[in-house]
Amino acid sequence: MTRDDREDARRGEEGGAEPPRWRGGRAAPGAGARLGGLLDGLPESGRGARAQPQRGSAGSANPFRQPRPPAPAEPAPRTPSSPAAPASPYGALPLDIPPAPQPEAGPPDAPPPTGPPHRPNVIPFRGGERTTGTGADDPGTEARPADENPDQSAPPAEPGPPAPPTGSAEPAPPAEPEPPSAHADTAAPVHPAAPVRPTAPVHPTLPPRPAAPAHPARTVRTVRPAEPAADRGEAGSGDTGAPTTDHGRADQHSATTEPEQSMHAHEPAAPPPRPTGPPAVQPAPEPAAAPSAPDPARADGGAVHAYGDAERAAVYRAIRERRDVRTGFLPDPVPHDVLTRVLEAAHQAPSVGDSQPWDFLVIEDPGLRARVGDLAAAERQDHAHAPPGARARAFAGLKVEALFDAPLNIAVTVDPTRGGRHARGRHARPLSADHAAALAVENLWIAARAEGLGVGWLTFVDERDVARALELPAHLDVAAYLCVGYVEEFPAESELSLSGWARERPLSWAVHHDRYGRRGLPGQEPTSLLEETITAVGALDTRAMEEARDRQDRMTKPPGSLGFLEEVSVQLAGIAGQCPPPIPEPAAVAVFAGDHGVHAQGVTPWPQEVTAQMVHNFLEGGAVVNAFAAQVGAEVTVVDVGVAADLPSAPGLLSRKVARGTADLTRGPALTREQALQALEGGIEVARDLVSAGSRCLVTGDMGIANTTPAAALVCAFTGADPAHATGRGAGVDDAVYAHKVDVVRRALAANPVDPADPIGTLAALGGLEHAALAGFVLGGAALRVPVLLDGVIAGSAALAAAAISPQAVSACFAGHRSSEPGHSLALDHLGLRPLVDLEMRLGEGSGALLALPLLQSAARVLRDVATFDDAGVSTAP
Repeated sequence: MTRDDREDARRGEEGGAEPPRWRGGRAAPGAGARLGGLLDGLPESGRGARAQPQRGSAGSANPFRQPRPPAPAEPAPRTPSSPAAPASPYGALPLDIPPAPQPEAGPPDAPPPTGPPHRPNVIPFRGGERTTGTGADDPGTEARPADENPDQSAPPAEPGPPAPPTGSAEPAPPAEPEPPSAHADTAAPVHPAAPVRPTAPVHPTLPPRPAAPAHPARTVRTVRPAEPAADRGEAGSGDTGAPTTDHGRADQHSATTEPEQSMHAHEPAAPPPRPTGPPAVQPAPEPAAAPSAPDPARADGGAVHAYGDAERAAVYRAIRERRDVRTGFLPDPVPHDVLTRVLEAAHQAPSVGDSQPWDFLVIEDPGLRARVGDLAAAERQDHAHAPPGARARAFAGLKVEALFDAPLNIAVTVDPTRGGRHARGRHARPLSADHAAALAVENLWIAARAEGLGVGWLTFVDERDVARALELPAHLDVAAYLCVGYVEEFPAESELSLSGWARERPLSWAVHHDRYGRRGLPGQEPTSLLEETITAVGALDTRAMEEARDRQDRMTKPPGSLGFLEEVSVQLAGIAGQCPPPIPEPAAVAVFAGDHGVHAQGVTPWPQEVTAQMVHNFLEGGAVVNAFAAQVGAEVTVVDVGVAADLPSAPGLLSRKVARGTADLTRGPALTREQALQALEGGIEVARDLVSAGSRCLVTGDMGIANTTPAAALVCAFTGADPAHATGRGAGVDDAVYAHKVDVVRRALAANPVDPADPIGTLAALGGLEHAALAGFVLGGAALRVPVLLDGVIAGSAALAAAAISPQAVSACFAGHRSSEPGHSLALDHLGLRPLVDLEMRLGEGSGALLALPLLQSAARVLRDVATFDDAGVSTAP
């Protein structure tokens, strides 16, 4: 195909029909219904850390809805299943729950169920079982999509022999020879063949590849008469007919035959012959019989344009197995034809206004590589001291040797001015050039994987320094600096995931319907983040706890000699679902900040502006929480959920502002129910983000002038305590202010009578935005099965709300210390938690919990590192 032919084909594709969308909940073959990352291979509650089988489409049911009866469909082709991913050290995450039993599919002509499916209420504060109506707006009644109903206007079936069903095992007959082209004597350009390379061992998690025939070619079944352009949805096409594949679908490919590409590493497929003349003349179509039934492919919503099963599976496999490779590059050169195919794939990326703002600088010069390598080494050394503890060690282990080991480096540049000032869409999307260059990088990456090439991305070097080192023109930026070459193997997961630096986020976290926050995979009924989290919270793993107790008794120490730390280690094993449990590091402390309307009642002498001022102090590293976090190797994140002032963006600050402070709770609810729910889900999101970023322990922190007053009110509401017993002196008040503060708590409780069965309403009426966000933070940590280390009275009051919403959430909690605020002791007693430290502290910020972090980590390390009597050969007492 010539350059002009390719351009014409590309323009024809841009003007064609919209790509097919999968209907009826069917997953694309080769993709699988894989949530991935945090959910893969995790143990079920009570069954220890054993590998779980890979979940298929039946295992992705929404945990809040009863499954719908599956629509009758053709049997899908069977694809080899990959072994389960390695078990997470933190056990079964809450989204990984057993699916509800699937109802048996009825006959194809059976009508869909008319009544709403029964679904138990999953939110304990909504007052019993949810009822559903039967009207058109009832979410429990499934409406049949219009494209699944017989349509009288659907085009009739095309003539020709019937196509076998998808996934049929019947072998395809040999391809009929095509008549010779009028330009058969024109020699096609011959590309140099890729060198024969020994096949490297394939990673065990990759599915086996079926052997491809020596000379695969598209099988031609029959020739159909041409359709009118309007019927095919291809206006302007001049084709008189199209050969069909063994799926009975019109072939949308060019006249060039495409051999099946090998997906094994180190096996770049030889390029197919590319005829330079026009397509071969097709034989005249035979007279067609009258159609008798609509084409099922068209009734399925345009799937006639889909690739065949093998091609589609190969595409999804290349996407799924793309890896950021940093080690194991081989010195073998990349053949020119292979590199050209990879770069052409990158060059086909979409761009606003078709401006194609990228260029590809292929770097082989050792001197240029050395310049970039010096930048990377210096940046790694400087940044290795910035992250705390385990983060710094993990960062120092990141490799930059790929710059020199890989046979090629490729700098993808971006020109934000290409296409002129009037390039279509640029005025609305000023960053469109950068986005397009990122898409080109992704295309390059996927194509490289299909060719067996590894790609490593150098990300922690300033791109402006790289541009200067490469002596680029001033108007160009560097979008990505890549290392490319053949590799020893492709790891099952990314290097960052294997090193514990980060964990992959499941797809279900990222899919929303109509409005942000209504989550659910396609085909599932959307649900809220809070509902999803509540369902995910589970009990401790009793089997792992029994193993931990047994090991404590067999360790080289007198039984019970470690006191309460032994129970801490047992609880850690129950959270993780394995013994010994992983050490809870790295740890992250999230300081949630907000202001309070009750400050106007004079409950503290500190001005409200101190909240925002202390946030700046946290970000500058000058607070007590920063000093303690640096000592114990924890990372500090500040979350603005309700500071009255507007805070500028800064590293380490997450803006999740719901409102500029709360209302005065002595005159009515401090928050609306919607604000409380938003803050709750904001706390859950922060927990998810920190855990997916690699944190293995969550520490609660808080900041808010006057926040001990709503904390005392929450303690009274959830425990029934008297305000005089639950109210403390906060940041330090005299006797007169203290007595006034107790009276303010009484008036707040009188102004907001709460329902004990409605913890969300209680939290909205009496709490602050940081209290609600901390409650969500606790729920999120419990749902992800990571330990949550609680600080003082603010965290204690939030944990009361979290336990009222989901009682099992407290199983993931540890009391870091006992605050001198009296309400904290009431909260701990109600929750059944014993503090690790009691130093009469009342600072907040997460300071007391951070001091307890080494104790929590030591309890886990004991189970892992201390030998048993049998292992050490030490005699036991008689």
